[in-house]
Parts: sequence; structure tokens; C-alpha cells
Amino acid sequence: MNQLSLSSIDEVANELSLTPGTYIPYGEGVAKLRPGVAFVPAGTPLPGKLVLVSALTPTPAGEGKTTVSIGLCDGLRRRGVYAACALRQPSLGPTLGSKGGGAGGGQARLEPFARVNLGLTGDIHAITTAHNLLVSLCDNVLHFALKRHDRPTRLDSRRVELSRVIDLDDRALRRVITGLGGHVDGVPREGRFDITAASEVMAILCLSRDYGDLKQRLGKILVGSAADGSPVTAAEIGGVGAMAVVLREAMLPNLLQTREGTPALVHGGPFANVAHGCSSVIATRFALRSAEVVVSEAGFGFDLGAEKFLDIKCRSAEIWPHALVLVATARALKVHGGVLPAKAAEPDMEALQRGAGNLRHHVATARRFGLQPVIAINPFPGDHEEELAEIERIAGELSCPAARIGAYVQGAAGSLALADLVRAQLAEAPAQPLPQYFYDLADPLKLKIEKVAQKAYGATSVEFSAVAERDLVRAEAAGLGGAPVCLAKTHLSLTAHPYLGGLPQGHVLPIRAVRLSAGAGFVVPLCGEINTMPGLGSDPAALSMDLLDTGEIVGLK
Repeated sequence: MNQLSLSSIDEVANELSLTPGTYIPYGEGVAKLRPGVAFVPAGTPLPGKLVLVSALTPTPAGEGKTTVSIGLCDGLRRRGVYAACALRQPSLGPTLGSKGGGAGGGQARLEPFARVNLGLTGDIHAITTAHNLLVSLCDNVLHFALKRHDRPTRLDSRRVELSRVIDLDDRALRRVITGLGGHVDGVPREGRFDITAASEVMAILCLSRDYGDLKQRLGKILVGSAADGSPVTAAEIGGVGAMAVVLREAMLPNLLQTREGTPALVHGGPFANVAHGCSSVIATRFALRSAEVVVSEAGFGFDLGAEKFLDIKCRSAEIWPHALVLVATARALKVHGGVLPAKAAEPDMEALQRGAGNLRHHVATARRFGLQPVIAINPFPGDHEEELAEIERIAGELSCPAARIGAYVQGAAGSLALADLVRAQLAEAPAQPLPQYFYDLADPLKLKIEKVAQKAYGATSVEFSAVAERDLVRAEAAGLGGAPVCLAKTHLSLTAHPYLGGLPQGHVLPIRAVRLSAGAGFVVPLCGEINTMPGLGSDPAALSMDLLDTGEIVGLK
């Protein structure tokens, strides 16, 4: 299907019963919803059924969750189901880095593909700007408090905790010194950069319901502490109104389509290994009000993205999945069985069977949430028939319906078997499924962390550093004792060690520190050596991209 055969954005909007004036055209093939339709008030009936797509623990290249999500949505539409997608926006960090973009691929991708992967409507840029505006205001307050003694501030320059952010992978910015150059250039202090997808402002945008909720959350951001240790918030620094102004249009969900014309709400992009990993509450609630079935995904494996989707996003949005799809690949199972992800001339059944413990773990974790998974087997070039058949056998052993999905090559036509299994699950699901969270909000923070570590990661225990212990005391003092926990951890392993794949036994989860995200409404335990600013790999995708004289982009994946 080529670009010329795509539906107009007006036709796509009409599929969601949107009339002219309820959305804003944003260039060819893209629109934004206006606040009056996008912000669904609490208590509004949401008749749509939600399908969550997750996966086993992935390899660095990913296992195709977005491609499967789009293919499944297209397949459901081919079966006559009024379906729509609610997906995350790609960050330029992985798009230009080692992983590539996050808009699907082949015949199961979002359109316009280049725009989705290269900034779309500027939402992530606005989030970057709003976040850095707050940091700049903090530094400005410190500068004038030092320069003019009639401008005192409670903020201690040695206790500013808020980072700056950028939407790129750049390891050199993980620890920086700012304010060098003399008395006119600010107050020197140690700082850091995070990637925008890991920023609290990104999380706030994705969890807010409307502009009022956005401003309340922005005002609660803890920027640092006073000399006596008491917290200093963004509301005290000022600039919350200006931050909201910068985020005004970024708060509005983006309407696009798949290559087969299925409506897709693409909004928000927090990483699941360092943030909560889900598209926005606003877009998901709108989709559930407007479509019969909504397909959404959670980042990385079930232990990271899906746990946060369920324990954080679903609490905030007052929703719960009606069906769950777990993506499995022969490549990932063999990696978890100890084999490097290379094309093998012969099937490696032993490695695949060893790695199947990882899939079994995620199935068991899903059932602890009360969800019965459907297994989507996503084939890659070089896979062997015997290996794919073995995954089907393992799925049967787990009493999980399973289907191969050929969405990348065939689009909707290659997704019909999976669509039929999901339709069967939805037909059996209650209209309003009851949530089964991993912890109660009234649990102590330590207990919440331990429950996630044990239930989602299979850890035997959790080890808190002295810094983490102090951070938890601060969290309680800041009124976050009843908040959810958003564990930041490597996505490549159930443990805190990225090279320990499969199903490790008897591991202890180390918590080195805990960040307080009061505006987002959760705390972020940092597990092991996880970084909130990724670095480029040895062969970044940016080196393969180019712009032809005709204006055509090549090398974008």
C-alpha cells in the first residue's frame, strides 16, 4: 500500500465520529483533537474494550510489539471490528540510536512514517522545553538570590535535584557542571541530563486528564530542598503557568492512521525501563469512548511496561484490560537460552527450550494480575519451522492460545489468526473487568517495591542502599508514602544485570536510590546501574540515514 492510497485525515477522523471543528489538521495525514473532545471527564462511560500488548523480556533490537499491535488492530478491522490503536510516540533517542524508531514496520506501520519517527507535531520538543524552563527558573532564582540580597530563596544551590533533559542519547551529559564562567553566568553546581522520555514532565503529561490536572501536577514537582531539608516545589519557584502554556498543544492527542487506514491515537512516549512506559491517559480514554476495541501497548517486557501499565496507568485512568497479548519470538527465546542473536543454519531447540522459562515467567506474572494471555508468535527472517512449532507447543503446555502473526509482510491478512483469538478472549471478558493490582497504595513504599520485585521480576529479596533508605524517608515526609512505585531497571533481564537473561534463580534486586516524582504521583526506585540518559551504541542508526536531493528520507527504520 503506497502513500497515495492512504485515507485523508478527515476520513480517519470520521471513523471515530469526529466532525469538522473537533480536530485540528496538522499537515498531511496528521491532526490533533481539540480539548472539548480529547479531555474525557471522569465518570464518562467508556464502552470500548481494551487489549494490552506486551512481550517476553526482549533483545536489544526489540521483538516487534508495535508492529504486532498495529497488525492486530488492522486484523480486527478486517474482521469487522470497529478498532483503533492508542500508541506511544517514538523518541529521537532510539530512532537515531541503536534500536530504531517505534512506529511499526513493513505493512504494519503508522503513517506518515517519517513524521512519526522524527518529531511528529513537536510534542516531545515541547516537553523538553517546559522541563528545561523550570530548571532555568531554578538557576535564575539562585543567581539573583546571590547577586541581590533582596531576592532570597529557600532553594539550596547544593540541593537542586531536577535534571535538564534532551531527546537524544548522549552519555557525556549524564553528569555535568553548570554555571561556570563567572558571576554573570549563574551559580556553579553539579547537575545531570536525562533523556526527555524519562522526564517527570513527560510522565505528568501522560497521566494528566486535562489542563487543570496538568497545572496541579506541574506545581507539585520537587525541584530540590531548602537548607533545612524541607522540599521546594515548582509552584514555589514559579513558572507553572508558563510551562502549561508551552505544553498547551502537546496535551492534545495526535490522530494518524495505519497503512491500512485504521485510526491511531499517538500520544506521549515515556520509556518503560526508566519511566512508566505507556501512551497518554487522555488518548486511551478518548479511544475507549470512541471505538469498539482499543489496542494499546506497554514498553519492553511484561515485567517492566505491563506492570507499570496496570499498577500506575490503569489506576490513574480507571481502566483495565479485557484481553492481553504477549509477543514471543524464537530469537528472544534462544537469546534467553544462551545463544547470540545470529541467524543459525540449523534450529537450536535446546537453546529455545532453555529460554522458554522466561516466557513461562511472564505468563505466570500476567495471571497474577488476573489476565489470561494470548501468545503472538512473531516470526523473523532466519527462523526455522521447528522452532516456531516448538513455541506453539510450549504455549499449549501453558494453556495459552497462540497464533503466528505475519503483519510485517502481509499486514492485516497476516494478522487474522491472532485477531480471531483476541476476539474470542474479548467475547468471554466481563464488560467491566475488576483490577487486580500487585499492591495496595496503603502498603509502605518498601513493601510495594518488594512485591513488584518478587512478583514481576522473580527476585527473592530487595537490597536497599543507605542512599535509598534516606530517599524513602524523604518520600514519606513529602507525602508520597501512598504513591505507586515505578521501578527503573534494565529491560534486558529480569534482574538488575542486563547480561543475565533467561529465568535467573535466587537473585536479589539492588535499589541504589529513589527519585521522587511528586507531580507524576509516583516514586522511582533506581535498580542497579540503570541510567536515565542512554548512550549511543557502536553502530547508531543515524549513520545509515540520509536525505536525497529529491527530499526523500532513506535509512529510517
